[in-house]
Amino acid sequence: MSRRTEIDVRPVTDDEFPDWNRALNTGFLQPPAVAEEQVEARRRQFVPGRSLGAFDGDRCVATFRSFDQELTAVGGRPVRADAISNVTVTATHRRRGLLTRMMAQDLAAAKERGDVVATLIAAEYPIYGRYGFGPATTMTEWTVDVPRAGLDRRWAAPEDGGRIDLVDGEDVRKLGPELHERLRRAQPGAVSRTELWWQSRTGVVNMNGTPWTEPYYVLYRSADGGVEGLASYRTDDHWGDAKQPLNTATVEWLIGVTPAAERALWHYLCSIDWVQTVKSGWRSPDDLLPLLLPDPRAARITTQADWLWVRILDVAAALEARTYDGQGAVVLELVDRGGLTGGRWRLEAGPDGASCAPTTESAHVVLDVGDLAALWLGDESAVRLAALGRVREERAGAARVVDALLRTSGRPWCPDMF
Repeated sequence: MSRRTEIDVRPVTDDEFPDWNRALNTGFLQPPAVAEEQVEARRRQFVPGRSLGAFDGDRCVATFRSFDQELTAVGGRPVRADAISNVTVTATHRRRGLLTRMMAQDLAAAKERGDVVATLIAAEYPIYGRYGFGPATTMTEWTVDVPRAGLDRRWAAPEDGGRIDLVDGEDVRKLGPELHERLRRAQPGAVSRTELWWQSRTGVVNMNGTPWTEPYYVLYRSADGGVEGLASYRTDDHWGDAKQPLNTATVEWLIGVTPAAERALWHYLCSIDWVQTVKSGWRSPDDLLPLLLPDPRAARITTQADWLWVRILDVAAALEARTYDGQGAVVLELVDRGGLTGGRWRLEAGPDGASCAPTTESAHVVLDVGDLAALWLGDESAVRLAALGRVREERAGAARVVDALLRTSGRPWCPDMF
């Protein structure tokens, strides 16, 4: 009868980092041998104490990394976030509670630091709800049939007097960060980007070890010369049997801080010679794209799924950080199996601000902390969750009161994978 050795979960040291990378690649079904240059590129993400590993003897069998991030709340205020990434457990060591141990250690440290929320992008839906995370934003991807859209032979330049230019990676690194900050300040659910993010998207740093091929970068300037839009895209080289170009342009990312910028960039992408299909990349579910086309049916939804997951660590700070269009008060009873935020909280909110504090008053609604996270950015409905049995009304009509306070007209969106 085999005997299992004790698994040690601990912060990874610099010397253990190459083995941690091997486990990371193994968990994501990538070649386990990691080239030295790839290890060195990833080392730039390494923060002492924030990369955890589970070790069976000297071998790393599970990985976990977190880093500092800012997340934009409803109304534009950034909150401190504990961003979680690189979560894997090697197939030989599943069902031993390794993720639970790493998650508990990281979230406790994040709460101690004063982080308001934790964030992640979930590869699999069923995993993270048990740790208090809830799906807070949705991602939509469109595939545009360019001939049907009606722009390929019609569009030549922005109608508003603006200008479209192809630029290079150096221009992107110079202009992109400030442009993204403008988007982030206006977009609930958006997260901060580091200098390394821009370097890895322009070939300065190669994080994945595959040969770098530069994409196309396209810039939009308004009629007065202001930079308002920027996009990265790649094209394939596919010809049909009848010597007909059937190429696809795939958008890697697109920033438009004004409707005019979005219109100009999408019209440009849908008018490139030889391109028959445009894939939009990860967009907000209420993106303007379909309605910017002469025939909106040319844009077909090919992917729609949950995207950014949020775990609230400080209830009062999270609810006081956002803005509210309506006026009212509600008592929330939160169930938190992680033991970080449970109890009753009274929220009083209105256009002039909000206050939230623990209370002994009777609850209006009872819900899991993960469901509060899904409501916090304004995309989910408490009435809908009540119909599913995930919100329990202790006072008739209380779910509608919650919706009147928390739901927003524009949908939250996180443009990033991390």
